[in-house]
Amino acid sequence: MALNARLDHRNPLVFDTHELGRRPGALQRLKPTIDAPRDLSLQGVVGVPEGAPVELRLRLESVMEGVLVTGTARATAKGECVRCLEPLEQQLEAEFQEMFSYPDADDRGRVKAEPADDAEDDEDRLFIEDGLFDLETVLRDAVVLALPMQPVCQDDCPGLCSECGARLADDPDHHHDAVDIRWAALQGLAGSLEDGEKDEISGAEAGVDEKQEK
Repeated sequence: MALNARLDHRNPLVFDTHELGRRPGALQRLKPTIDAPRDLSLQGVVGVPEGAPVELRLRLESVMEGVLVTGTARATAKGECVRCLEPLEQQLEAEFQEMFSYPDADDRGRVKAEPADDAEDDEDRLFIEDGLFDLETVLRDAVVLALPMQPVCQDDCPGLCSECGARLADDPDHHHDAVDIRWAALQGLAGSLEDGEKDEISGAEAGVDEKQEK
């Protein structure tokens, strides 16, 4: 079997369609478990670690213009709760469907008489190359879209105390006595007056003691 130099059949995300064939309606089901490639993540938030197991359930269907691939990917995503900043793990399931076109067929499945000149149409299409197709881009797009934008360790996570940073889930009764800033200056003034009165009383008592001694 000739292999395209750009696709490595040893790559676990490169699949061979030779067994499926090109007869429209032919089906093939695959259940591989692969190591997660890089960048299955929302940078710095949550993602599937590189090398973590990813369970794939694939359905390959031969159609006139290529192979229609439908599947799901299951994995464990890891990250940090956006409320309390604690590490978290979440089970993730991503669904996808993609058409991989035969390079020698047009949109209706007919063999092209000459190479197409419309490069823009081909830019967004994925192709089968020498009977092989690479699922990595499709998998990455599906997993990233399925990741939560604001991951939380639990739906009702109360987060952190805005004053001291304590994790509120560990201490439900945690609180700080609120001080109205409108009264803070008066409380400071009152404290100063009390200190002044104490000094005056202490001075008066000292004067009395001196007179008594004389």
